Amino acid sequence: MDEIATLEQQLVDRNPQPADNDNVLRPRLMGEFVGQRKVVENLQLFIQAARSRNEPLDHILFSGMPGLGKTTLAHLVAEEMGVPMHACSAPALEKPGDLVGILTRLEPGAVLFIDEIHRLPRVAEEFLYSAMEDFYLDVVLEPGVQSRTVRLSLPRFTLVGATTREGLLTAPFRARFGVLERLDPYPEVELAEIVRRSAMKLGVGIDAEGAALVAERSRGTPRVANRILRRLRDVADVKGDGNIDRAVAERGLGMLGIDGHGLTELDRRILRCIADHGAGPLGLKTIAVAVGEEEDTIEDTYEPHLIRQGLLKKTPRGRVITARGMDAIAA
Repeated sequence: MDEIATLEQQLVDRNPQPADNDNVLRPRLMGEFVGQRKVVENLQLFIQAARSRNEPLDHILFSGMPGLGKTTLAHLVAEEMGVPMHACSAPALEKPGDLVGILTRLEPGAVLFIDEIHRLPRVAEEFLYSAMEDFYLDVVLEPGVQSRTVRLSLPRFTLVGATTREGLLTAPFRARFGVLERLDPYPEVELAEIVRRSAMKLGVGIDAEGAALVAERSRGTPRVANRILRRLRDVADVKGDGNIDRAVAERGLGMLGIDGHGLTELDRRILRCIADHGAGPLGLKTIAVAVGEEEDTIEDTYEPHLIRQGLLKKTPRGRVITARGMDAIAA
């Protein structure tokens, strides 16, 4: 890891990075979005229907593990509808008053994107019910025995929520979304196509073998693939001829500590922790303390890949490492 940090430092002056690489690499049109074909086709149809009726789109809930493109699709929905988008994160909305300013400033037809919507406080969630269904807010003034309520009308808008834990949403809240779409991990062929397109936007050459190797180690996630690609570009610029082939990709992945299973050092620490406790079952809280990471991060970010690879199993009593998982940390 020290070597890759040195490479990045050497590139600061002669290869400055964009302020927001994620935005640079995002597709600008729905037709440019690679993967999630069923979701994209559904959205295109719903958008076309809404535009033909000159109506805002129904509220949308995107679910799936982190990095699959939920935020990107929210941007594309606003772009295709030709309306402004306002984005916020649910943990920042601690009380209903935080929503009042946002909702009352929305333009007609605008998209309001709330990330991590499953973390919205219950009182704020209930505050949204009337806003989503009837487009008004009841605001209580001067709480107490002399309190009074003022009803504020809202323009019709589209709420787009993104969640990695759909099961944590209450049934009444979930029922208020007219469009429910789940995003799945990407197959390697689609990830390789995303890597090639991103490489073109970043101005770095990559051959088919290099793109395939990045796709193979990207955990089924475009965000991970693009993060790896940006670091391999650094390796190619400093240690190579500016192009990424299989040799450069293997060298860079080794420097990043990503092995043949796509496992990072933290993945291996999670597996070793369970292995050191008799292969499990071991509780999530114990694992989190042992590896120094938050429980939610382990469950949402690391475990899905370990389970899909057959390295880890979740049981009612805790996490269990499989025989394949034992082989992975022994290699």
